[in-house]
Amino acid sequence: MDKVLGRLSTMSGALAVGAFTVNSCLYNVDGGERAVMFDTLRGGILPDVIGEGTHFLIPVVQRPIILDVRTKPREIPSVTGTKDLQMVNIKLRVLWRPVEEELPRLYRELGTDFDDRVLPSIGNEVLKSVVAQYNAEELLSKRAEVSERIKEELLKRAKHFHLTLDDVAITHLTFGREFMKAIEAKQVASQEAERQQWVVKKAEQERQAVVTRAEGESEAAQIITEAMEKTGNAIIEVRRIDAAKEIAGKLANSRNIVYLPGGGASGNSPGLLLNIDK
Repeated sequence: MDKVLGRLSTMSGALAVGAFTVNSCLYNVDGGERAVMFDTLRGGILPDVIGEGTHFLIPVVQRPIILDVRTKPREIPSVTGTKDLQMVNIKLRVLWRPVEEELPRLYRELGTDFDDRVLPSIGNEVLKSVVAQYNAEELLSKRAEVSERIKEELLKRAKHFHLTLDDVAITHLTFGREFMKAIEAKQVASQEAERQQWVVKKAEQERQAVVTRAEGESEAAQIITEAMEKTGNAIIEVRRIDAAKEIAGKLANSRNIVYLPGGGASGNSPGLLLNIDK
């Protein structure tokens, strides 16, 4: 019985050693990651990039370094000056990732924290150089153009450090207090100027309406005068009859009692008290 137990103990120990040996010879590279291999016998980082999956290594001699190659965001703040010497606080959002083919060289030159070493430095450098080419007002009116120029310059600089940029955009842009007050004053002045232009146009339209109305009345008076010269008082009588018809029509449609005073040539005709229903 003791011999059997001894054999089982020996076998379990051998299996444990074997499992440990197998595990020490394997490593995994997960999705979105790549690996580079450090080999002590062949002089450091090997030139091959290892993809996803389970791979073999030589224990003690080789050591895998796992690197994340997924696209990641980074915000780069900077305080810089414009072409007209205005201070601007600007923030840039960058979506970046390492160039997979250059991972061995990237790790050899910069280590695993290459983004902290590179992006803030080149981001501030490019922001200062591009912003200095624009006036403060141009930064506001040409924001898309400025973003595109910053992206072009950053792509060139990042390429030297084996990084690629998927997107670059300005997310924050503010100026000093004095400049903002000047901008607000200019906007108020512009709005006041537009209002004054509207007032002037309205006055001009009203003046033209008065002139047109006066010209119409003058022309009507001239026509009446010419008609009276030809027909005497006949046109006045026609107007009086038309006015009487209009008054009679209004009285006929009234529900109230209407009193018509006396008249006639002698002025002795009695007045009439009418109860006119609609």
